[in-house]
Amino acid sequence: MKRLLAFSLWVVFFQCISLHAQQASSALFQDIKKLGVVGSVLYIAAHPDDENTRLITYLANERLLRTGYLSLTRGDGGQNLIGQEQGVELGLIRTQELLAARRIDGGEQFFTRAFDFGYSKTPVETFAIWDRDKILQDVVLVIRKFKPDVVITRFPATGEGGHGHHTASAILAEEAVEAAADPSKFPEQLALTGGAWKVNRLFWNTFNFGGNSTIREDQLKLDVGGYNSFLGKSYGEIAAQSRSQHKSQGFGVPISRGESMEYFKQLKGAPVKKDLLEEIPTSWSQRFQQLRIQKLVDSLVDGYNWQHPENSTSGLLKLYNALLEVNADGWGYQKTKEVMQLLLKVNGIYLEATSSQPYAVAGDSLQINCYMINRRGGSASVESISLLNEPEYSFAGKQKLFKNKGVTVSTKIQVPTTKAFSQPYWLQKPLLKGAYDVSDNALIGNPENSPAFSVLVDLKWENEAISYETISYEIPVNHKFTDPVKGELQWPLIVMPPVTLHPSDPLRLQLSSGQNKEDKVELTALSNRENLSIGFATSLLKKEMASVGSIKKEQRLQLNYPLTSFQGVDTIRFTATDSKGTIPLVDRSEIHYDHIPPLYYFKPAQVVVQPIEVKTAGKKIGYIPGAGDKIPEALQRMGYTVTLLDEATLTKQSLQQFDAIITGVRAHNTQEWLNGYYDKLMKYVEQGGNYIVQYNTSNQIGPVKASIGPFPFVITRNRITDEKAIIRFLNPTHPAFTFPNQLNEHDFDGWVQERSIYHGVDTARKYEALMEMADPGEKADTGALLVAKVGKGWFTYTGLALFRQLPAGVPGAYRLLANLLALGKSTKN
Repeated sequence: MKRLLAFSLWVVFFQCISLHAQQASSALFQDIKKLGVVGSVLYIAAHPDDENTRLITYLANERLLRTGYLSLTRGDGGQNLIGQEQGVELGLIRTQELLAARRIDGGEQFFTRAFDFGYSKTPVETFAIWDRDKILQDVVLVIRKFKPDVVITRFPATGEGGHGHHTASAILAEEAVEAAADPSKFPEQLALTGGAWKVNRLFWNTFNFGGNSTIREDQLKLDVGGYNSFLGKSYGEIAAQSRSQHKSQGFGVPISRGESMEYFKQLKGAPVKKDLLEEIPTSWSQRFQQLRIQKLVDSLVDGYNWQHPENSTSGLLKLYNALLEVNADGWGYQKTKEVMQLLLKVNGIYLEATSSQPYAVAGDSLQINCYMINRRGGSASVESISLLNEPEYSFAGKQKLFKNKGVTVSTKIQVPTTKAFSQPYWLQKPLLKGAYDVSDNALIGNPENSPAFSVLVDLKWENEAISYETISYEIPVNHKFTDPVKGELQWPLIVMPPVTLHPSDPLRLQLSSGQNKEDKVELTALSNRENLSIGFATSLLKKEMASVGSIKKEQRLQLNYPLTSFQGVDTIRFTATDSKGTIPLVDRSEIHYDHIPPLYYFKPAQVVVQPIEVKTAGKKIGYIPGAGDKIPEALQRMGYTVTLLDEATLTKQSLQQFDAIITGVRAHNTQEWLNGYYDKLMKYVEQGGNYIVQYNTSNQIGPVKASIGPFPFVITRNRITDEKAIIRFLNPTHPAFTFPNQLNEHDFDGWVQERSIYHGVDTARKYEALMEMADPGEKADTGALLVAKVGKGWFTYTGLALFRQLPAGVPGAYRLLANLLALGKSTKN
């Protein structure tokens, strides 16, 4: 009996269906053909959405090459079109969107540890924040693991890609191609990767977008717009579906059909005339002189029975045995995994491991149900079922799988008390400057965690070609349930801590007015606990907050704690103990969107207290939500009463009741109905109102189709990315800087990520620019804060990144916002 390390079928069910999971006979034939192709391409860029999905689709489905996309970042620093998530939360969403895209276009997904800190104008600025050597190490590691024949960059190293991250990704790709081949570079990787790796060629995939064409007719060009008869779709159709998974960025695209040319500038390797892999052999016989494997694959292709794919079982088993004896730069292992999956597909064998429980808790029990069915009635039977890495938990012995009759076996396990909760591996330690803190090379590059639990199913194959063969399949345990609208769903089963604690607000302002004397937290039990006590501590104080006693699973409690005076910024940290000792206490965050599985991650159970001297004038604020920010929460911290204004409330309510109205970021881009209320908003201003518009864009995410302000102005892509850029007040006596708070340059200390984005340009000469600033080496820009007095009221357009500063607790941002909201309240207005 021969046995291979189990092939992991990490299965999560989505509303979109992966092309490579279809059981259609034509799709299976394409997968069989792919067994004979031993070539690979790695595409490298900076962010989610930078990848060329047309090219990836073509390479994976037409050329049948192993195709990967390495995104240096998870897109953490961008803006969010669909919700309020920013930073690491947005990175979690975009990670899943990339994985959804790869399931459609057939590629594989990788990441480095680089953190997307927002827009960067130059690679110099980028490398000043990223640890260049660390991220280079990651790119080298992915190249050595993936072993591509060809590497393709989306952007050039010479700057035409604009964004500093884009240029940096190309610079690192070029350096990594050289370093990956040098065993003296990062030698600690070699044991894991099987040695150094020499890439044959490096290309830049030139482009024509944003009014910038880098394509030339003397460059290598390929038509990637073909039609795949086996899949029943053109590559443009598949690529559009893949691209449209980037929903948080508003990148839904139209379907293209027909010829689609891609251009390439060669940067390294032997020159080519017609093809990326020219003179690079991609068959078993030519590349590795593996004539036996080549004949086995050819036999499978030539003898394929379209009506009875199960007839391929014998040939697949022969190929499986032959591949076990082959390394061939890792292709033996790669193709063995593909054969194992094909054996299930051609025989119609379905394996799943599920639990009705949505989560597990260390120390508690967990029931796992394993379901198996052999729908074509082939020769496979179950030898054994056990929990991966926990062999003492055995579900059952041998199980005969009769044709089209499902078998369910179950077991109840005790979750080890040492089982860690399911924190994404890159968030297990605090973020370092510009990079996630991950030291395990086995994890670096992976898109997500391994499943929390997996079941090992040993299938025995009896066939005339081979007396018997036992193959192990690793099946992830998912939470299975039925939604009354969406039907059956399966999501990853996660491990939760026994209790979680959620503050009503993770940031508290200690205002000079003496507000916020007491606050509350919500305690949630995810497991039964006895003698539970909750305490808290600051840098100066340690105190028991509450003795809870016994608490039942799913029980929630509201607990109060005092907010005493603080001398400076401090952190309140919460702790928990029960009859068994200290409990790790964390705050659970959940992210739910229909297009991705639910996401969970855990933050320290703490509240940051920020003492701040801020005065306010006015009380009632109307807020028109945009594409997602957390400014309403910031306004409430300052003591304002906030009313969210949608189309219905704008229709019915008198706006004069509001001391100020402010729009969320990109509100005019995303709320098209807002354009119909221009006259009403301008009348509000003329009659003494105060209307503040945060930045909008003029890109593909819904261009502004109507006027925003009382006078024409143009929204540009100008921005100040240096969060420490010097600010100069152009009119220091303006109420925006003097009432009710006297501002100075120190109010711009401690800003995060950037100063401003999408500045305005006063084309009507009716606005007053209140400040100017510049990035290093650039001309000063005055478009970040434009104001106009209109009738009895005020209008403001600002590109200042308040939506980042306020959640970060930057005092000066609160003081500036208070002043903008007070325009019209001062006797000097």
